[in-house]
Amino acid sequence: MRMRRTVFGSQSGQSIVETLLMMPLLLTLLLNAVNFAYYFVYLVNLTGSQRSGAEYAIMGGASTAATAVPKTGPDTAPLTVSYDTYQDLTGAIYAPKTQGALQVCSPSAGGGVLVNPGTTTERASCDTFGTPPAGFTWTNPHSDPELNSGSTAPAFVLSRVDVAYKFIPLIPGTPFNLALLVAPSCTSSNGNVSCTFHRFAEMRTMN
Repeated sequence: MRMRRTVFGSQSGQSIVETLLMMPLLLTLLLNAVNFAYYFVYLVNLTGSQRSGAEYAIMGGASTAATAVPKTGPDTAPLTVSYDTYQDLTGAIYAPKTQGALQVCSPSAGGGVLVNPGTTTERASCDTFGTPPAGFTWTNPHSDPELNSGSTAPAFVLSRVDVAYKFIPLIPGTPFNLALLVAPSCTSSNGNVSCTFHRFAEMRTMN
């Protein structure tokens, strides 16, 4: 009876070579997935923070018998809109005050002076906190949509909270951030990728 001998050395060597050839592609896909997940977590937290800030801007800590809305700042003072928004960001994202900035538009902003009061273009004044990312400019809040229909007795003002933040991926390098470069908010410079997030929420405040 003749025995057949199988040589495993060549097969195992071929598997190692194939694995080594595929490793760069697999690592690139994995690191792109990690950075995209990190991007998504930041986006969710930024979106939630400005919505929370806008809700506080129209209600605040005032009781139902009070008419005053909370102040916009300073951002170091409790019970202000900017402080509340920054607190919502702290712990959820990295360095919200050094890489991010806020714009808070409210009837209490600008010393309580509205822009174009008593007209169909009446809107809230705005206060800013922090330094926005390079090249970013704030957008003015909208006027109440019912005013544009011809009403001459404004009953509401739109309070608005904007959050602008410079996002830096967890793992640097353009090859590991190809998934992010699809987003128009992300750019690559000298092999480093960064994204400028801008999210805002507007809610009606009784005038």
